[in-house]
Amino acid sequence: MGLLNQIEALPDLTDQVYERLLEAICTAQLTPEMRVTQQGLAESLNVSRQPVLQALRLLRKDGFVVDAGRRGLMIAPINPDVIRQTYQVRSVLDGLAAREAAKQGVTLDFGLISEGRQAGQGGKISALIKADLRFHQSIYQASGNTMIRDAAEFHWQHIRRAMGAVVAQLSDPDVIWDEHEAIFLAIKVGDSVLAERLARAHGESAGDSLANALDRIS
Repeated sequence: MGLLNQIEALPDLTDQVYERLLEAICTAQLTPEMRVTQQGLAESLNVSRQPVLQALRLLRKDGFVVDAGRRGLMIAPINPDVIRQTYQVRSVLDGLAAREAAKQGVTLDFGLISEGRQAGQGGKISALIKADLRFHQSIYQASGNTMIRDAAEFHWQHIRRAMGAVVAQLSDPDVIWDEHEAIFLAIKVGDSVLAERLARAHGESAGDSLANALDRIS
């Protein structure tokens, strides 16, 4: 058996197309209500229509693409009510993750807070969003509950998209990272009750701020 050449593991083409299109949607390269076609996307990505078709089916299932009648398909609008509902769920997940992380007695990397503050000072939207994601993912990981991480991952894509649309109108990044640091310290000292309360309050506040900003521009 040692004579067999190893097969190089490459991502499935449909997965690659899905990820590329999702990234384009979340960064507003493909804007809300923009019409998309299999042929046009296939030409842009230099692939056949089949992986594009499969990727669009997945994106429609996940709520990023919707039917547009005779127009075919279009990028789904960003719905403030959906964002509010998403954060209602996420705040519970974040609270649970923070509580369990505090119980585990782990010490998170304070560099995550420093990186977030630097991203806020730099003002680059993509850096701000990535720093926020890294912070929350570190808590999901520290919780020891992989189901929290998996459930939050789906919600995050919709949140990332909404944040990209209105991040300039959101709260002062320093305020957001002050809240993150308070959660970090509660986890560090093992105060599970405080960590959960702070994480849930942070999620609820962020959800209201984001949805209200979307309301103003819609």
